[in-house]
Amino acid sequence: MITRQLAPHVRIAALTSILCVAAAVVPAVAGPVTGVVRSTVRTGVAGVPAIVYAEPIDAAALRAPRRVTLTQKNKTFQPRVLALPLGSTVDFPNNDGIYHNVFSLSGPQPFDLGLYRSGETRPRTFTAAGTYRVFCNIHPQMAAFIVVAPTAFTTVAAPDGRFTLELPPGRYRVTAMSERASPVSVEIASTPGASVAPDLVLDESAWVAAQHMNKFGKDYPAAAYQR
Repeated sequence: MITRQLAPHVRIAALTSILCVAAAVVPAVAGPVTGVVRSTVRTGVAGVPAIVYAEPIDAAALRAPRRVTLTQKNKTFQPRVLALPLGSTVDFPNNDGIYHNVFSLSGPQPFDLGLYRSGETRPRTFTAAGTYRVFCNIHPQMAAFIVVAPTAFTTVAAPDGRFTLELPPGRYRVTAMSERASPVSVEIASTPGASVAPDLVLDESAWVAAQHMNKFGKDYPAAAYQR
């Protein structure tokens, strides 16, 4: 058998092609991007959890829908705040010994899950990005806040405002918001190692507590506040 040696320039070209193919199939390694959301509030008023999400600037946003649970227990929604990628599904189980009626009049796709008993659950898939204020049509004290983001990179900041997002290298627009403050954004560059985002400051100072309407857009009856 005669073994033919490739010329040096041919071997180099072949090796370069192999490396290029390998680079194309190996995904970029995500690195942690940390930051802090700070809230400006009125004296004596506590802040609320902030939601943070990151949208790629130079590439299409990834789609990574999830399935999560928002429980009804002790006449509250648990957890109160959710951050979800577009296309995610939320299960709303009723873990109370009474009826509930979950609904939202806000967001691009308002919904009403109807009246259902203890032990039942009803799902909702969010196919439109936006903010959804969620209530119970029977118990006005029940409230939740869901942000459906047009990106896979979402999180809820810790009580002290700190957050971490695992982002592949690239440029991103990082947005923070809460149920009491308008969104604020900064642009950051994520590197293969750890990166730090500038502080995001939310202004909640103009927020004033107000009673929300029921699913018919009317005030709750007085008796509802004693249930």
